This record gives sequence, structure tokens and C-alpha cells, in this order.
Amino acid sequence: MPYGYHGKILVVDLSAGQVRVDEHDEAWYRTYMGGTNFGMYYILKHMPPGADALGPDNVLTLMLSVVTGAPFSGQSRMTANAKSPLTGAIGDSQAGGFFPAELKNAGFDGIVFLGKAANPVYLWIKDGQAELRDASHLWGLGAWDTETRLREDLGDGKVEVACCGPAGENLVRTGAIINMRNRAAGRTGLGAVMGAKNLKAIAVRGTQRPTYADPKGVKAVAALGAAEFKTNRGMQELGELGTAGVVLGQEFSGGLPTRNYRSGHFEYAEEISGERLAETILVGRDTCYACVVRCKREVESEGEFAMQRELGGPEYETIATFGSYCDVRDLAAVSKANALCNDYGLDTIGAGATIAWAIECYEEGILTDADTDGLALRWGDPHAVLAALEATAFRRGRLGNLLAEGSARAAAQVGPDAQARLITVKGAEAPAHMPQVKRSMGLIYAVNPFGADHQSSEHDTSYEENSGDRSLGWLAELGLTRPVPATSLGEEKVEFTLVTQYWTGLMDSLNLCQFDWGTTWQLYGPSTVAEVVNAVTGWDTTLRELMEVGARRVNLMKVFNAREGFTREEDKLPPRLHQPLTGGVSDGIRVTEEEIEQAKDLYYRLAGWDVETGNPTVERLEELGIAWAMA
Repeated sequence: MPYGYHGKILVVDLSAGQVRVDEHDEAWYRTYMGGTNFGMYYILKHMPPGADALGPDNVLTLMLSVVTGAPFSGQSRMTANAKSPLTGAIGDSQAGGFFPAELKNAGFDGIVFLGKAANPVYLWIKDGQAELRDASHLWGLGAWDTETRLREDLGDGKVEVACCGPAGENLVRTGAIINMRNRAAGRTGLGAVMGAKNLKAIAVRGTQRPTYADPKGVKAVAALGAAEFKTNRGMQELGELGTAGVVLGQEFSGGLPTRNYRSGHFEYAEEISGERLAETILVGRDTCYACVVRCKREVESEGEFAMQRELGGPEYETIATFGSYCDVRDLAAVSKANALCNDYGLDTIGAGATIAWAIECYEEGILTDADTDGLALRWGDPHAVLAALEATAFRRGRLGNLLAEGSARAAAQVGPDAQARLITVKGAEAPAHMPQVKRSMGLIYAVNPFGADHQSSEHDTSYEENSGDRSLGWLAELGLTRPVPATSLGEEKVEFTLVTQYWTGLMDSLNLCQFDWGTTWQLYGPSTVAEVVNAVTGWDTTLRELMEVGARRVNLMKVFNAREGFTREEDKLPPRLHQPLTGGVSDGIRVTEEEIEQAKDLYYRLAGWDVETGNPTVERLEELGIAWAMA
């Protein structure tokens, strides 16, 4: 019997209406650990090159890890992978909550979906048994009603549900997978993959908790996190304010994206801050399974922007994309947009940034009233933003069908002037961390396999001399010992980007929360990762071995992209991100194309990749034991 995991992956053939169980040995689990690595193994084995992302040949995976469900903070997360309908590259997204731990307790370490169901279905999993059931009565429902109906149908209020909402059903390319009504596997449009497969939901219930090799060691890690939280003011503030607590810090640094990334200064930042949220509409704090931090927001509001607390409160990225990106200062309206995204199954970054792009295009006369069905898209108008969001989720009218494609595909339909206003990389909208003031973000946005992403490496601010002994000490455990200014993009910063990309790759293979296990907000340091993996599994891993797990993740995703025709040419930032910012302390600051190109040369060499193509070499894949992926 394995410790910490079941040794079973559930494979669901939607076309045939059949399920089977794949069993893998200990060496397979130790090589890949979970998360994206598990997903990439199946995707590269079972998806033909050039598959239509919205066709039956796409492979959708939902994967846990060897430590998921263990009783310590930050482990109840799940990774979704498939070919992205937004970018055509690999799609990758993580979500927390209680669903991941419940799936593990239901007897499986992950799920693979093949083919397409003839009619809407949902997958019901309970204690090692799985079956497909009719979901025609659920089609068209939002996340709230889908979860409610399934719990009623199954007669168990403790069933956990992951689903696509109307956005996924309507093949909106920024569609998300939602669990707990407010936990989103949001980036890269994987909710649309569920919709394209006629897969409405996965419902899970389980009592088969894995055993652990060293139960006392697992408890010690849990106790360490709980004790750290009591004395760590940064983590306490995360619990009190959520990620919204960084709004003012971003504004003070000139890095709060405003009016579609034209500025890093939003004059109304205080009105949409985490502090203002806590003072006004915050009514509770939610958590993920076994986590002491309780950083998830519960908000309520009455009046025209009324919302229910169960649909969750906005994260920093959501506040920025629907707030400062769109020049909206009404926190209740931003929170309403968040609630609608959760219920409809939309990625808030992709949806909000696409609307901000459309507002700029309308203001500049690039989009007309005919394009917007008469909706006046103006800066600072929350009603227009919410109307555009509704149109997106349901593909209503010309505007809805345009925005549902995501901004890059929409701009390709509109023309060059619209494309000049994009903030996308590989077709994915940029999150709310500006490479003009955080240089390594520019590099990671460019080279990251699934597009611009703020969680694919650590941020520059954790590697400055004033970052604090704790952050610098833990980065030193990763071999990073020469902190440099945030504006640097030299060799040391490039190494920082790659090494911490491997680190976050490990986090997304073990499915550990980067807030609990990162180097900025954290309860645990890098060395503790090896301790907890060993306590759970009985292995004798080291941090060096685990970092290779993170490197495998990055290389497997890059191999997929290479197979789909991606090269160094796609590893670039849009022109908007090279333009000088206006206003505030970052006025005039820019990151040049030459800086990024030089950094890419260094990055590819350090990664052991071909500098001309930007893709992995056979030699590097052999070093990592994954040369099979190139076949």
C-alpha cells in the first residue's frame, strides 16, 4: 500500500460513456509527484498533435498530488490541464477549496477526460466507484444552482462539486472551472473545454483517507504552520485583508495597472483597496481544507450591486482587472463582477482585461456602437462593465460573441489598431503585476508556456536587499544569494526567474498553495517541503530532487507547445508593455524589447534549451528522465 496517495488515476472516456482505472507504480509517482506533471504525462501520451482545443481529441486532466488531503495548511489544491482554447498552447490552472481533498478521500489521485459525451453528463465519484450520469437538467445553470441541485439529487450536503457555468457551455474562451461556488481554476479557458465535452460537473464524496508513513511528522508540519501564523504579521494580514491587501502597495510602487495598462497609477486606489473592503462589505472569511490562514473573502452588498456571500469576494487580480483596468472606483460593483464570474464560470483576469481592452477601443473609435450593440463602453462606468460581462458569459449579440473570444482573438477580427492595444502574451491577458516596475515579470510573462502569469515565478520584490531576512533566507536555500533591485534584468535576475519558476513548478506539481509555501507570504520554507513529502510518503527526497520535479513541469509544458508549433517568436511581450507608463511614481518607466530579448538568451541557456528556437533540447529532457516526451 502506498502512503499519501492511492496509486489510481480515473480515466473517463466520454465518447464511449465508460470509466477505467490506471494504476502506476511508486517510481512514476515519485518522478512526477502530481499536478501539472501528471496531467502532461497523459496529455502528451493521448492527445494527437494539432488537436482542436474545443474538439473531442483534447484531453482534460484534473490532478492532485502525493500530499493532497494531508492535514496541514496549503495542500488542498488541484491542477487542471488541457490544450487551451484561448491560446492554442498548453492550458494550466490551479484551484483550492475542499474539492481536492474530497476527491483524494474518494479514492483517486486524479481524473483524465477523453472524447466528448453525446449529451450533457456529470461524473459521480464516491469511495472508489465512478459513473457518468445525465446532466441535462443541470445544463444552463450557474455554479450556485449546479452545486445545490447535485447535493439535492445525491442526498448529501457534503458532496463537493466542480463545474463549468454558462460561460463554459457557451464555449467562452476565458471560461473557468468552479468549485465551492467561488474557487476558480481560471486561467487559459479550461471551463470551455468542459463545455465542449458536454461535461457539466464532477461530484465527489469520500471517506477513504490515505494513511501516512510518519503521522507524527505530518502533525508536526501542521503544528509548525499554526504556530508560525500566530507570530507572522504578514500572514495574519493576508488572512485579514486577503490578496486585496496589496492594492495600495501596488499603487504606491506605481505598479497598479490602470486604464488597460497605460498607467501604473490609479487615483482611486484607496476606494477599491483591501482595507476599504474590510471596513465595508466584508462579512466573513472562508478557508480551504485544513488551512489556518482563512484568506478567502465573503462579501455582501445590497442595492443595485447586491450579491450573496457564498459566491465569494474579490482577489487582488479581480479588483484590478474590473477596477483600475476599467477605471472603476466602486468596490461593490467590482465585487458584483467577481460574483457573476464565479457563478457564470469566467476567469476574472481574462474577462476583466478583455473588457478594459474593449473600453479603450470604444473610447478611441475603433469599436463602434454597431460593434457593441449600442452599449457605450466608457472608462469608469460600472454598469457598462457589468453589461459587457453578462454579454460575454452568454455570447449575447455582436459584443458578447466578440468578447467571448478573448481580447487577442477579438482584436484579430477588428484590426491592427485594436491589436496595438492588447496586453496579451500567447493570447492570454496579462495579470495585474506590471513588468515595467517588476522586471522579472516581463521575462516570465514572455517565456511562460501558457502565457502571462504572475504565479509562475516569485516576484522581484522578494529578492531585494530590503526584502527581509526571512524571504532572502529561504531564497538562499534555493541557491539565490545576490539580491538585486527590482529594475534589474541582468544575469542574476534571470537566474532568479528560472530557479523560482522551477520552485513554483514544484508547487504546482505538489499542488501546494504558494501563499503558504512561497517566499513572500509564507508559513513554511523550502526545506520543509522535503520534510512533509517524506513524512507523508515515506520517501527520502531532498530539495534538489524536488526542484527537478519543478523543472520537469516546465519542460513538459514547453515540449507540448513545441509540438504545436510554438517557438521563440511567441515568447514576446505585446507593444503596450514596452511603452512608457504615464502618471504616478512610475511615470515614464518602460521595459524595452531589447532588454527582454537579451534576458531570453540568458534564460534559454540557463534552462539548457536551444537559444534559436527557445525550446527544450533532447539532452535536457534526457537529464530530467523525460526524453519520451519528445517522441
